[in-house]
Amino acid sequence: MPHLNFYLDYTVSIFIVYRAQVLLVDHKQLKKWLPIGGHIELNEDPVSAALRETREESGLDVELVGRTPPREFPGTTNLVAPAYLDIHDIAGEHRHLGMIYFARAVTDQVRLAVEEHNRIRWFSGAELADPEWAVPDAIQFYASEALKID
Repeated sequence: MPHLNFYLDYTVSIFIVYRAQVLLVDHKQLKKWLPIGGHIELNEDPVSAALRETREESGLDVELVGRTPPREFPGTTNLVAPAYLDIHDIAGEHRHLGMIYFARAVTDQVRLAVEEHNRIRWFSGAELADPEWAVPDAIQFYASEALKID
C-alpha cells in the first residue's frame, strides 16, 4: 500500500495467543521477529485491518481482546480498543502510529505468508527473552503482556 502520509502511517500489530504461546513472524524486509500486522487501508477501521492482516499473514481467524462500550449508540460503530498505542521509527523520518491488539486463536495451525515472512512461529514466554531468537525489546514487552490474556 502506498503511504498516505510521508511522515506517519496508521498500522495495526496483533499479538495472537494460543495455549500460553504468542505468534511472531520473521519479517523478510525488516529482518526481525515481529507480530502479525500492517497498514490500515483507506476506508478501513483498525479492527477490520487487524482481522484482515491476521487472516492474510497467518490464515487464522481470531478474537480480539479489548474493551468496547457496553451498548450501541445511534450513528456510531463500536470498536475493540487496542491494548496499547505507540509511534515507532521505520526509516529516516517515516514513522508508524501503531495500534497494538491482543487476540486469542482457537488453533495453532498457521500458514506462512511466504511473500512477507521467512518463518512463522509460536513462542513461549521463556523463548521471547532467549538471545538465540533476538526478539526486539518492544516486541518482548508486548508479547509478554499478551500472554497474560491466556
